[in-house]
Amino acid sequence: MILSKNVVVIPTLNEAENVMELLPKLLPLDLDILIVDDSSADGTAEVARSFDIDGARITILSRPSKLGLGSAYIQGFRRCLSLGYENLIQMDADGSHRVQDLELLLKEIGESDVIDLVIGSRWVHGGRIENWSKHREVLSRVANLYSKRVLSTAVNDMTAGFRIYRAELLTRMNLDGIESQGYSFQIEMTREALRVGAVIKEVPITFVERTIGTSKMSFQIVLEAIFKVTKWGLSRK
Repeated sequence: MILSKNVVVIPTLNEAENVMELLPKLLPLDLDILIVDDSSADGTAEVARSFDIDGARITILSRPSKLGLGSAYIQGFRRCLSLGYENLIQMDADGSHRVQDLELLLKEIGESDVIDLVIGSRWVHGGRIENWSKHREVLSRVANLYSKRVLSTAVNDMTAGFRIYRAELLTRMNLDGIESQGYSFQIEMTREALRVGAVIKEVPITFVERTIGTSKMSFQIVLEAIFKVTKWGLSRK
C-alpha cells in the first residue's frame, strides 16, 4: 500500500554515506522512497533500510550488478507506475540535488494541471552551480547548448537529472525504446517526452558538487552523449 502520491526514485552504487545524509532530509516530506541499488559493496541498501522504522516508506530494489543509470531509472519507474504513484521524482543520491529545491519542484507540479514534467535546471535564470571546476562547467554548458540546438528544443538543461514526471506522461512515453545508460539518458528522456507532446517547466535550482565519494562521470559517458545526440539530430533531417 502506497502512503503518498509522490515517490522519489534514487539509483545507488556505493553511496552509503550520502544516503545516510539524504534520507533524514527526505523523510519529513510527503513522499515515498525507492532505492534502486546495483549491489553496492558498502552496504548502501542496509543503511537505507535502517531509516525505515515502520517498513512502509522506503523500498529497496536490489539488482545483481552494476547495470547502468538509465536502466535503474526505467526499472524504478516501472515499479512505481505499477503501484499507482502520480508523481515520480528523479533524484541523485550524492547530495548534489538539494531537498529544499525538491520542495520547489513539488510545489510547481502540485499547483499546475498542465505541466507534465518539471526539470530542476542549472542553466536558466536563477540556476546556480557550486564547487564545480571550470572545465566541468564548460563541458556541461557546451553539451546542453549542443543538445538544445541539434534537437531544436527550448529546454535549456537537457542533461538535468533532477526531475518530476507525472505518471500519465511516462505511460505515454516509449520507455522500452530508451537505450542510453549514462549522461545521454536525461537527453533521451527529454527528447521522448517532447515527442509525445509533454509540457515541460524548468525551475532554477542550485546544483552542489558532491563532497562524499567520487563522481561516476567519465569520458566514455560524455562520448556516448555526443554520439547519440548527433545521431538523433541527423535522423531529424
